[in-house]
Amino acid sequence: MNRTTKLGNKIELIGEGKTLIIGVFHGDEPQGKFLIEKYMKTNGLMFIPCLNPDGIQLGRRTNANGVDLNRNFPTKNWGEDTSLAGDNPSDYFGGASAGSEIETQFVIDVIEKYKPELIITLHAPYKVVNYDGPAREIAEKISEIIKYPVEASIGYPTPGSFGTYAGVERQIPTITLELDETCPIENLIEPVHKIFDLFLC
Repeated sequence: MNRTTKLGNKIELIGEGKTLIIGVFHGDEPQGKFLIEKYMKTNGLMFIPCLNPDGIQLGRRTNANGVDLNRNFPTKNWGEDTSLAGDNPSDYFGGASAGSEIETQFVIDVIEKYKPELIITLHAPYKVVNYDGPAREIAEKISEIIKYPVEASIGYPTPGSFGTYAGVERQIPTITLELDETCPIENLIEPVHKIFDLFLC
């Protein structure tokens, strides 16, 4: 399953199973793509290595339309104020309408078709294991491996976020693993791959 972005890049779903792992919601957080591509065992795991290839190509957080994909999901709180989220509010623009983006629609289609029982998204830079929905126990297991604290809230408003869409509103256990961006990426391979191994069938 794949989709072509506005700039002609390809978003791919690889593997099959009950756990979905997504890299690069934000183009300025490329760690997930690297870590997934270094792993690529697919026994019971599904991967979207890079959800936002246009953002990577453009060297920015948002996609080619200037939309923060992690504010574009059709949640009950989509479109609420995101001005507290950071220094540049445009980096957190939720789109002209909920679910407007090709990338967002691709993830929604994957969830509807394959019905994952656990979803992990790889972000940076906060060094926390954030969770939404019934995922506290899973978050604690991940925390034991990577030694980041478990947090139920990231600490600022996230209307239209994927965690709200999948975890809160659909009750799919959803982990947002915020990686340490100051850590050399090679040093993250072992702990992150151990986390992936937890969910192999």
